[in-house]
Amino acid sequence: MGKTNKKTSRRNPEISIVITSFNEPKTIGKAIKSFLDQDLLSYELIVSAPDKPTLEVAKRFQKRNSQIKLFKDPGKGKSYALNLLLPKLKGEIIILSDGDCFVSPKSVYHLLQPFKSKKVGCVTGRPVSLNKKDNMFGFWSHLLCDAGAHTLRLKRHKKCEFIECSGYLWAFRNNVIKKFPLDVAEDTIVPILFHQKGYQIAYAPEAKVFVKYPDNLKEFIEQKKRTSKAHLSLEKHFDLKKIPRMKTFKGEVLGGPKLFFYPKKIKEFFWILGLFPTRLYIWALSSFQSKIQKKHYSDGWKRIESTK
Repeated sequence: MGKTNKKTSRRNPEISIVITSFNEPKTIGKAIKSFLDQDLLSYELIVSAPDKPTLEVAKRFQKRNSQIKLFKDPGKGKSYALNLLLPKLKGEIIILSDGDCFVSPKSVYHLLQPFKSKKVGCVTGRPVSLNKKDNMFGFWSHLLCDAGAHTLRLKRHKKCEFIECSGYLWAFRNNVIKKFPLDVAEDTIVPILFHQKGYQIAYAPEAKVFVKYPDNLKEFIEQKKRTSKAHLSLEKHFDLKKIPRMKTFKGEVLGGPKLFFYPKKIKEFFWILGLFPTRLYIWALSSFQSKIQKKHYSDGWKRIESTK
């Protein structure tokens, strides 16, 4: 474990890798190993979880690698845990990922490259779906990852426009943001805070992170509703007309027709037709719950079982 290529590693800044997890003993080992297999010299790898089974698996890796540290968080949510960890992290660059996904070889190398520019404050990697494309929900996951998020991020990156980060794999400079609110997802608000300080947000498409997405309608809606609520909560902290945003209902509607170039089979066109009313329902439901029922996004661990 932990290959070291001194010739390439010396060019890397000192980094802190944080893998946040909740009750994921089956997947945390693969997540850890995918980072240990990177060519790194100066790093610390922190596994944060509130549950004993996940930490027990991480502890087995720790016995063979002293650069691994364990952090038993209070179980109050991902953002809560990260706010506790931020003052403890030693790296110049902080890399964040989750315990239910794993990264590609050299993903850390590619994630670090944009930081050679002092203007860059955050860098996001590229989520890649592990689901099969032979069913509607698997197809939706590939469509939204490839023709949706990847295409949009690449376009905005080339124009040096604002980019929202993916919580599955992203990085930012340490000691710039000391803490962040708990009522907005960290990968949503932290890039905005960096942008307000004059930093650019970059995209590293070769830094891939492999993710299992929901395979049923109930959990698809639950996951996307949580994301939508996180964006709606931004209005608590900012004038939405004065901050850059990438994920909006208007943006999804205007960008929708472009998704029709993605399908290669007749049935995939029909699956796309089912995606639009589903997303419309999610945005409407999220808006109703947030603005009328006052059920806002809140930090806290919520399992989507089919993604584990």
